[in-house]
Amino acid sequence: MNGEAEYALKKTDFRSWFMGKLLMGMSWPEYMRSLVTPFNVVAGAVLAVGLPVIAVRFLFGLESVTHASYEYPWGLLLGWGLFGGVPLSATGFVMATMYYIFGFKAYKPLVRLGVLTGFMGYLFAVLYLLVDLGRPWRIYYPMVVQFGTASVLFLVAWHVATYLTVQFLEFSTTILEWLRARRVRLWAVRITIAMTIAGIILSTLHQSALGAMFLLAPGKLHPLWYSSYIPQLFLISSVYAALAMVIAVSTLVARYLRGATDETYRGNLDRLTLGLGKGAVAAMYVYFAMKLVAVAHADLWGALLTPYGYWYLLEILGFVLAPALVLTYGVKAASALAVRFGAFWAVMGILVNRLNVSIVAFNWNLPHHIEHIVPPWTEVAIVGALLTLHILIFRWIVNRMPVVREEPEYKEAH
Repeated sequence: MNGEAEYALKKTDFRSWFMGKLLMGMSWPEYMRSLVTPFNVVAGAVLAVGLPVIAVRFLFGLESVTHASYEYPWGLLLGWGLFGGVPLSATGFVMATMYYIFGFKAYKPLVRLGVLTGFMGYLFAVLYLLVDLGRPWRIYYPMVVQFGTASVLFLVAWHVATYLTVQFLEFSTTILEWLRARRVRLWAVRITIAMTIAGIILSTLHQSALGAMFLLAPGKLHPLWYSSYIPQLFLISSVYAALAMVIAVSTLVARYLRGATDETYRGNLDRLTLGLGKGAVAAMYVYFAMKLVAVAHADLWGALLTPYGYWYLLEILGFVLAPALVLTYGVKAASALAVRFGAFWAVMGILVNRLNVSIVAFNWNLPHHIEHIVPPWTEVAIVGALLTLHILIFRWIVNRMPVVREEPEYKEAH
């Protein structure tokens, strides 16, 4: 065989191998038929509505799709995508810290899932921010053109950008195993500990920095949510948010992406869920106590007997203490089902808190406040489209790469 024919044969073999990876071993007709599912039909409908609305936002401005104004610079896009998404994306630093730094080796089946969940969460937090701010082509400005060193948002931008890079490098071993790039993978493994330490520093700083942003608006945020402890409150709540999110995501993966998992993952999931629940509930009680200390420190007991006070009590009793009690019962009774129920509840509680801080209790004393914070359908459509894309890309990765299963040829290398 001459050199030209050998090159053509290698090229054809590589193309066949790579297409087999992308299509999961199916032919094109089989793969297209596998896409016709009820979930994909609904996802297609959501994208068919939401993507054109995103195009309208970039063509005609933020005002064309939101209630944005000088008094209300942000709404559901940032309340949900950034302030709600970032604490739920702390999964990467929490799971990597547990496994690589503190030596909880039993949680190995969930480490890559936690890192992927964190990476995807931060990536889409940036996308929500870009849709809100516009001009995505100037994303590098805070990094190299115009430093805003006096701004907390500058700190958050730098941390999120560098942490996103760190999480990609942490996840790169999974991609390289999928591509069977053995030599490059060895280099990626060698920097894992360094990336984990960098992730701890960056994540803890920007989780609290997001809360610190609200220290700049003492007259705008309702006193019950405004507190000098808000950076610490954001940080502590991100810890239990991450543990609850790993429980929630691992449950959904075991239920809906079972074919992507292996026996090690499925066989250990209940035991690991109970362990994560134990950690989450401890952080939730600390957070609940700090919320009460914040009220006592500012002597706001009287404010609890107002409409906003009732809403505040619903948040801390209904979405912090109540799921904490469910988690406590689940851990004590060794009931993985109860722990999962409490974890989903806790995840909802984090979203309620961040939406309260960034939207409901922000500018609370302006006239017609409620009318301004109810998002138009176009903003809801954008959030729905981005959330759908988030789920579809996450599913695409988990179905193909060794996230919740081990590649047989790399078992000894882990």
